[in-house]
Amino acid sequence: MVGEYRPPRWLRNPHVQSVLSSMPLRRASGQRALRRMGARTTEHIIEVEDGVRLQGFHSHLPGQASRGLALLLHGWEGSSESSYMRHTAAHLMASGFEVFRLNFRDHGDTHHLNEGLFHSCRLSEVVQAAVEVSRRFPARPMVVAGYSLGGNFALRLALAAPSAGIPLVHAAAVCPAIDPSAVMRALESGSPFYHWYFMKKWRRSLLRKRALFPRQHDFDDAVLAQDMRGLTRWLVERHTAKADVEDYFDGYAVAGDRLAGLQVPVSVLAAADDPVIPVAGFPVLQLPAHSHLEIARFGGHCGFLEGISLRGYAERWVTARLVAAADGAARATIGASV
Repeated sequence: MVGEYRPPRWLRNPHVQSVLSSMPLRRASGQRALRRMGARTTEHIIEVEDGVRLQGFHSHLPGQASRGLALLLHGWEGSSESSYMRHTAAHLMASGFEVFRLNFRDHGDTHHLNEGLFHSCRLSEVVQAAVEVSRRFPARPMVVAGYSLGGNFALRLALAAPSAGIPLVHAAAVCPAIDPSAVMRALESGSPFYHWYFMKKWRRSLLRKRALFPRQHDFDDAVLAQDMRGLTRWLVERHTAKADVEDYFDGYAVAGDRLAGLQVPVSVLAAADDPVIPVAGFPVLQLPAHSHLEIARFGGHCGFLEGISLRGYAERWVTARLVAAADGAARATIGASV
Protein backbone atom coordinates (compact mmCIF):
# COMPACT_ATOMS: atom_id res chain seq x y z
CA MET A 1 0.00 0.00 0.00
CA VAL A 2 1.26 3.50 -0.81
CA GLY A 3 1.75 5.75 2.19
CA GLU A 4 2.25 9.48 2.51
CA TYR A 5 5.16 10.79 0.46
CA ARG A 6 8.20 11.49 2.70
CA PRO A 7 11.38 12.18 0.73
CA PRO A 8 14.80 12.29 2.40
CA ARG A 9 15.92 15.77 3.42
CA TRP A 10 18.28 16.19 0.46
CA LEU A 11 15.35 15.61 -1.91
CA ARG A 12 13.05 18.25 -0.44
CA ASN A 13 14.09 21.00 -2.85
CA PRO A 14 11.46 21.32 -5.60
CA HIS A 15 14.02 22.18 -8.28
CA VAL A 16 16.15 19.14 -7.45
CA GLN A 17 13.02 16.99 -7.66
CA SER A 18 11.87 18.51 -10.95
CA VAL A 19 15.25 18.29 -12.68
CA LEU A 20 16.31 14.84 -11.47
CA SER A 21 12.97 13.33 -12.45
CA SER A 22 13.59 14.06 -16.14
CA MET A 23 17.27 13.14 -16.26
CA PRO A 24 18.44 10.59 -18.88
CA LEU A 25 19.53 8.31 -16.04
CA ARG A 26 15.93 7.94 -14.85
CA ARG A 27 14.65 7.38 -18.41
CA ALA A 28 17.27 4.67 -18.88
CA SER A 29 16.32 2.97 -15.63
CA GLY A 30 12.70 2.94 -16.74
CA GLN A 31 13.68 1.27 -20.01
CA ARG A 32 15.75 -1.31 -18.14
CA ALA A 33 12.78 -2.09 -15.91
CA LEU A 34 10.62 -2.80 -18.96
CA ARG A 35 13.30 -5.01 -20.50
CA ARG A 36 13.86 -6.98 -17.27
CA MET A 37 10.16 -7.73 -17.12
CA GLY A 38 10.18 -9.13 -20.63
CA ALA A 39 7.53 -6.65 -21.74
CA ARG A 40 6.37 -7.13 -25.32
CA THR A 41 5.76 -3.76 -26.98
CA THR A 42 4.23 -3.03 -30.37
CA GLU A 43 3.76 0.29 -32.19
CA HIS A 44 0.30 1.35 -33.34
CA ILE A 45 -0.92 4.22 -35.50
CA ILE A 46 -4.40 5.33 -34.49
CA GLU A 47 -6.31 7.18 -37.22
CA VAL A 48 -9.25 9.35 -36.15
CA GLU A 49 -11.45 11.94 -37.85
CA ASP A 50 -10.10 14.19 -40.62
CA GLY A 51 -7.20 11.81 -41.26
CA VAL A 52 -5.44 12.71 -37.99
CA ARG A 53 -2.96 10.01 -36.97
CA LEU A 54 -1.59 9.47 -33.48
CA GLN A 55 1.11 7.03 -32.48
CA GLY A 56 1.08 4.81 -29.44
CA PHE A 57 2.76 1.76 -27.94
CA HIS A 58 0.95 -1.24 -26.46
CA SER A 59 2.90 -3.27 -23.89
CA HIS A 60 2.03 -6.45 -22.01
CA LEU A 61 3.69 -9.39 -20.31
CA PRO A 62 3.29 -12.56 -22.39
CA GLY A 63 1.31 -15.27 -20.65
CA GLN A 64 -0.02 -12.97 -17.94
CA ALA A 65 -3.76 -12.70 -17.37
CA SER A 66 -4.83 -9.10 -17.88
CA ARG A 67 -6.12 -7.07 -14.95
CA GLY A 68 -7.29 -4.37 -17.37
CA LEU A 69 -6.07 -1.78 -19.85
CA ALA A 70 -4.23 1.36 -18.72
CA LEU A 71 -3.88 4.33 -21.08
CA LEU A 72 -0.96 6.64 -20.23
CA LEU A 73 -0.71 10.31 -21.28
CA HIS A 74 2.51 12.34 -21.13
CA GLY A 75 3.09 16.03 -20.44
CA TRP A 76 3.73 18.95 -22.80
CA GLU A 77 6.87 18.29 -24.89
CA GLY A 78 7.23 14.90 -23.22
CA SER A 79 6.53 11.62 -24.99
CA SER A 80 5.64 7.98 -24.56
CA GLU A 81 9.32 7.44 -23.68
CA SER A 82 9.47 10.01 -20.86
CA SER A 83 10.87 8.63 -17.62
CA TYR A 84 7.55 8.80 -15.74
CA MET A 85 5.80 7.01 -18.63
CA ARG A 86 8.30 4.15 -18.63
CA HIS A 87 8.35 3.74 -14.86
CA THR A 88 4.57 3.94 -14.55
CA ALA A 89 4.15 1.41 -17.36
CA ALA A 90 6.53 -0.98 -15.60
CA HIS A 91 4.66 -0.66 -12.29
CA LEU A 92 1.28 -1.14 -13.94
CA MET A 93 2.40 -4.22 -15.88
CA ALA A 94 3.91 -5.70 -12.73
CA SER A 95 0.42 -5.32 -11.26
CA GLY A 96 -1.22 -7.13 -14.17
CA PHE A 97 -2.27 -4.35 -16.55
CA GLU A 98 -1.79 -4.06 -20.27
CA VAL A 99 -0.49 -0.55 -21.01
CA PHE A 100 -0.96 1.77 -23.97
CA ARG A 101 1.32 4.84 -24.03
CA LEU A 102 -0.15 7.43 -26.40
CA ASN A 103 1.86 10.21 -28.03
CA PHE A 104 0.00 13.46 -28.54
CA ARG A 105 0.28 15.07 -31.95
CA ASP A 106 3.82 16.49 -32.54
CA HIS A 107 5.28 14.65 -29.54
CA GLY A 108 7.89 11.95 -29.66
CA ASP A 109 8.92 11.21 -33.23
CA THR A 110 5.48 11.96 -34.73
CA HIS A 111 5.78 15.42 -36.32
CA HIS A 112 5.47 13.89 -39.80
CA LEU A 113 2.09 12.28 -39.14
CA ASN A 114 -0.03 15.46 -39.32
CA GLU A 115 0.33 18.87 -40.96
CA GLY A 116 -1.56 20.79 -38.29
CA LEU A 117 0.18 21.86 -35.09
CA PHE A 118 -0.51 20.46 -31.65
CA HIS A 119 -2.37 22.64 -29.20
CA SER A 120 -3.98 21.81 -25.88
CA CYS A 121 -7.59 22.24 -27.04
CA ARG A 122 -7.28 19.23 -29.37
CA LEU A 123 -9.18 17.03 -26.93
CA SER A 124 -11.45 15.41 -29.51
CA GLU A 125 -8.63 13.53 -31.24
CA VAL A 126 -7.42 12.15 -27.91
CA VAL A 127 -10.97 11.07 -27.01
CA GLN A 128 -11.35 9.37 -30.40
CA ALA A 129 -7.97 7.69 -29.97
CA ALA A 130 -9.05 6.38 -26.56
CA VAL A 131 -12.19 4.93 -28.13
CA GLU A 132 -10.10 3.15 -30.77
CA VAL A 133 -7.54 1.90 -28.24
CA SER A 134 -10.35 0.43 -26.12
CA ARG A 135 -11.69 -1.31 -29.25
CA ARG A 136 -8.33 -2.77 -30.29
CA PHE A 137 -7.44 -3.92 -26.79
CA PRO A 138 -10.71 -4.88 -25.10
CA ALA A 139 -9.20 -5.86 -21.73
CA ARG A 140 -11.54 -4.61 -19.04
CA PRO A 141 -11.69 -2.55 -16.94
CA MET A 142 -10.04 0.47 -18.61
CA VAL A 143 -8.21 3.19 -16.69
CA VAL A 144 -6.15 6.25 -17.63
CA ALA A 145 -3.31 8.18 -16.01
CA GLY A 146 -1.55 11.37 -17.05
CA TYR A 147 1.20 13.70 -15.90
CA SER A 148 1.18 17.53 -16.06
CA LEU A 149 -0.62 18.46 -19.31
CA GLY A 150 -1.31 14.74 -19.72
CA GLY A 151 -3.04 14.88 -16.33
CA ASN A 152 -5.21 17.69 -17.66
CA PHE A 153 -6.10 15.55 -20.69
CA ALA A 154 -6.80 12.56 -18.43
CA LEU A 155 -9.27 14.59 -16.36
CA ARG A 156 -10.99 15.93 -19.48
CA LEU A 157 -11.08 12.42 -20.90
CA ALA A 158 -12.84 11.27 -17.74
CA LEU A 159 -15.42 14.02 -18.25
CA ALA A 160 -15.96 13.01 -21.88
CA ALA A 161 -15.84 9.22 -21.44
CA PRO A 162 -19.52 8.45 -20.76
CA SER A 163 -20.85 10.33 -23.79
CA ALA A 164 -18.01 9.05 -26.01
CA GLY A 165 -18.64 5.43 -25.07
CA ILE A 166 -15.22 4.91 -23.48
CA PRO A 167 -15.43 2.13 -20.85
CA LEU A 168 -13.35 4.13 -18.37
CA VAL A 169 -13.64 3.36 -14.66
CA HIS A 170 -10.98 5.69 -13.21
CA ALA A 171 -8.52 8.47 -14.11
CA ALA A 172 -5.37 9.39 -12.18
CA ALA A 173 -3.64 12.75 -12.68
CA VAL A 174 -0.22 13.75 -11.32
CA CYS A 175 0.51 17.50 -11.11
CA PRO A 176 -2.23 18.24 -13.67
CA ALA A 177 -2.40 21.65 -15.32
CA ILE A 178 -5.83 22.59 -13.99
CA ASP A 179 -5.56 26.36 -14.58
CA PRO A 180 -3.44 27.05 -17.70
CA SER A 181 -3.54 30.82 -17.20
CA ALA A 182 -2.02 30.41 -13.73
CA VAL A 183 0.62 28.05 -15.15
CA MET A 184 1.65 30.72 -17.68
CA ARG A 185 1.95 33.32 -14.92
CA ALA A 186 4.06 30.93 -12.84
CA LEU A 187 6.42 30.32 -15.77
CA GLU A 188 6.71 34.05 -16.37
CA SER A 189 7.35 35.02 -12.76
CA GLY A 190 9.20 32.00 -11.35
CA SER A 191 12.65 30.57 -11.97
CA PRO A 192 13.72 31.42 -15.56
CA PHE A 193 14.95 27.84 -15.97
CA TYR A 194 11.49 26.39 -16.55
CA HIS A 195 10.53 29.02 -19.13
CA TRP A 196 13.84 28.37 -20.92
CA TYR A 197 13.42 24.58 -20.71
CA PHE A 198 9.92 24.45 -22.17
CA MET A 199 10.65 27.09 -24.80
CA LYS A 200 13.74 25.22 -25.96
CA LYS A 201 11.70 22.08 -26.52
CA TRP A 202 8.73 23.90 -28.09
CA ARG A 203 10.93 25.83 -30.53
CA ARG A 204 12.67 22.61 -31.53
CA SER A 205 9.27 21.01 -32.18
CA LEU A 206 8.13 23.96 -34.32
CA LEU A 207 11.38 23.87 -36.31
CA ARG A 208 10.72 20.22 -37.14
CA LYS A 209 7.22 21.06 -38.37
CA ARG A 210 8.54 23.89 -40.51
CA ALA A 211 11.14 21.59 -42.09
CA LEU A 212 8.55 18.89 -42.79
CA PHE A 213 5.73 21.15 -44.05
CA PRO A 214 7.33 24.41 -45.28
CA ARG A 215 4.25 25.51 -47.25
CA GLN A 216 1.87 25.01 -44.35
CA HIS A 217 4.27 26.46 -41.77
CA ASP A 218 6.08 29.41 -43.28
CA PHE A 219 6.77 31.29 -40.03
CA ASP A 220 10.16 32.94 -39.73
CA ASP A 221 12.72 32.92 -36.93
CA ALA A 222 11.29 36.16 -35.54
CA VAL A 223 8.17 34.22 -34.57
CA LEU A 224 10.25 31.62 -32.75
CA ALA A 225 12.23 34.32 -30.93
CA GLN A 226 9.15 35.42 -28.95
CA ASP A 227 8.67 34.51 -25.31
CA MET A 228 6.12 31.89 -24.27
CA ARG A 229 3.16 34.26 -24.06
CA GLY A 230 4.00 35.83 -27.42
CA LEU A 231 4.43 32.48 -29.14
CA THR A 232 1.22 31.19 -27.54
CA ARG A 233 -0.58 34.28 -28.85
CA TRP A 234 0.75 33.54 -32.36
CA LEU A 235 -0.39 29.90 -32.07
CA VAL A 236 -3.87 30.92 -30.94
CA GLU A 237 -4.32 33.52 -33.69
CA ARG A 238 -2.95 31.36 -36.51
CA HIS A 239 -3.93 27.83 -35.56
CA THR A 240 -7.05 27.88 -33.37
CA ALA A 241 -10.53 29.36 -33.46
CA LYS A 242 -10.10 30.92 -30.01
CA ALA A 243 -10.52 34.68 -29.58
CA ASP A 244 -7.32 35.28 -27.63
CA VAL A 245 -4.83 33.66 -25.26
CA GLU A 246 -7.15 33.72 -22.23
CA ASP A 247 -9.98 32.21 -24.30
CA TYR A 248 -7.57 29.47 -25.34
CA PHE A 249 -6.52 28.80 -21.75
CA ASP A 250 -10.18 28.69 -20.73
CA GLY A 251 -10.75 26.11 -23.45
CA TYR A 252 -8.80 23.46 -21.59
CA ALA A 253 -8.99 24.61 -17.97
CA VAL A 254 -10.49 22.18 -15.44
CA ALA A 255 -10.21 24.41 -12.35
CA GLY A 256 -12.93 25.40 -9.91
CA ASP A 257 -16.19 23.54 -10.46
CA ARG A 258 -15.45 22.15 -13.93
CA LEU A 259 -14.94 18.63 -12.61
CA ALA A 260 -17.93 18.71 -10.26
CA GLY A 261 -20.08 16.75 -12.70
CA LEU A 262 -17.66 13.86 -13.17
CA GLN A 263 -19.32 10.48 -13.52
CA VAL A 264 -15.97 8.65 -13.75
CA PRO A 265 -14.06 8.85 -10.44
CA VAL A 266 -10.65 10.50 -10.52
CA SER A 267 -7.59 10.70 -8.26
CA VAL A 268 -5.36 13.79 -8.27
CA LEU A 269 -1.86 14.08 -6.83
CA ALA A 270 -0.33 17.57 -6.52
CA ALA A 271 2.77 19.00 -4.84
CA ALA A 272 2.59 22.11 -2.65
CA ASP A 273 6.05 23.15 -3.87
CA ASP A 274 5.46 22.57 -7.61
CA PRO A 275 7.33 25.38 -9.44
CA VAL A 276 5.25 24.95 -12.62
CA ILE A 277 1.69 24.14 -11.49
CA PRO A 278 0.55 26.55 -8.73
CA VAL A 279 -0.87 24.66 -5.77
CA ALA A 280 -3.42 27.38 -4.98
CA GLY A 281 -5.96 25.96 -7.42
CA PHE A 282 -6.11 22.49 -5.88
CA PRO A 283 -7.71 23.13 -2.45
CA VAL A 284 -10.63 24.86 -4.20
CA LEU A 285 -10.98 22.17 -6.86
CA GLN A 286 -14.55 20.88 -6.67
CA LEU A 287 -14.49 17.10 -7.03
CA PRO A 288 -17.41 14.70 -6.51
CA ALA A 289 -17.49 12.55 -3.40
CA HIS A 290 -16.26 9.50 -5.34
CA SER A 291 -13.00 11.24 -6.26
CA HIS A 292 -9.77 11.84 -4.34
CA LEU A 293 -7.29 14.73 -4.00
CA GLU A 294 -3.89 14.40 -2.35
CA ILE A 295 -1.54 17.37 -1.92
CA ALA A 296 1.98 16.39 -0.87
CA ARG A 297 4.20 18.89 0.93
CA PHE A 298 7.11 18.07 -1.39
CA GLY A 299 7.55 16.64 -4.88
CA GLY A 300 8.33 19.49 -7.27
CA HIS A 301 6.89 19.16 -10.76
CA CYS A 302 6.16 15.48 -11.47
CA GLY A 303 9.12 14.50 -9.29
CA PHE A 304 8.17 12.69 -6.06
CA LEU A 305 11.52 10.87 -6.07
CA GLU A 306 12.18 8.71 -3.03
CA GLY A 307 15.96 8.32 -2.90
CA ILE A 308 19.26 7.86 -4.69
CA SER A 309 17.75 5.10 -6.84
CA LEU A 310 15.43 7.76 -8.36
CA ARG A 311 12.42 5.52 -7.86
CA GLY A 312 9.23 7.55 -7.71
CA TYR A 313 6.29 7.74 -5.34
CA ALA A 314 4.08 8.99 -8.18
CA GLU A 315 4.21 5.80 -10.24
CA ARG A 316 3.49 3.73 -7.12
CA TRP A 317 0.64 6.08 -6.22
CA VAL A 318 -0.85 5.88 -9.74
CA THR A 319 -0.61 2.10 -9.71
CA ALA A 320 -2.24 1.79 -6.28
CA ARG A 321 -5.14 4.07 -7.25
CA LEU A 322 -5.73 2.29 -10.56
CA VAL A 323 -5.43 -1.21 -9.09
CA ALA A 324 -8.02 -0.34 -6.44
CA ALA A 325 -10.35 1.10 -9.07
CA ALA A 326 -9.95 -1.83 -11.46
CA ASP A 327 -10.49 -4.41 -8.72
CA GLY A 328 -13.54 -2.53 -7.49
CA ALA A 329 -14.99 -2.46 -10.99
CA ALA A 330 -14.27 -6.17 -11.45
CA ARG A 331 -16.01 -7.02 -8.15
CA ALA A 332 -19.00 -4.90 -9.16
CA THR A 333 -19.23 -6.74 -12.49
CA ILE A 334 -19.09 -10.14 -10.80
CA GLY A 335 -21.67 -9.05 -8.24
CA ALA A 336 -24.02 -7.82 -10.95
CA SER A 337 -23.79 -11.14 -12.81
CA VAL A 338 -24.54 -13.33 -9.78
